Amino acid sequence: MAVERAGAAWEERIAAFGTEPAVVPAVVYAELMVGVRLADTPARAERRRARIEGLITRCPVIDFGADIADVWANLFSQLSRGGALIPSNDLAVAATAVHLGFGVVIGPRDEKHFRRIAGLRCEVIAV
Repeated sequence: MAVERAGAAWEERIAAFGTEPAVVPAVVYAELMVGVRLADTPARAERRRARIEGLITRCPVIDFGADIADVWANLFSQLSRGGALIPSNDLAVAATAVHLGFGVVIGPRDEKHFRRIAGLRCEVIAV
């Protein structure tokens, strides 16, 4: 949603990260597709779908498999012990990034959650 709020400039903002490898965690793809299905008009749904297609042609969708699930469980345990749990979808994104050794590109509304993950590099897209 942060990308949609950013308007047409979202591709420029993401391009600022250069040639760094990027992926789309499966849970993010699911969230994006919910946005298509909940669009208030067919035109908005089509615009959203086109943006998603453009994104996944450049950034592959990464499945949430056993290795990432193990990282998720580890992060959940750490955050739970510290009394600082974050939403499970955000945790799945963080686990994917940690597993791959990547950072995350996030909107400002999600920054607080992701900053709870020790050592996770967070790049915030201004909207």
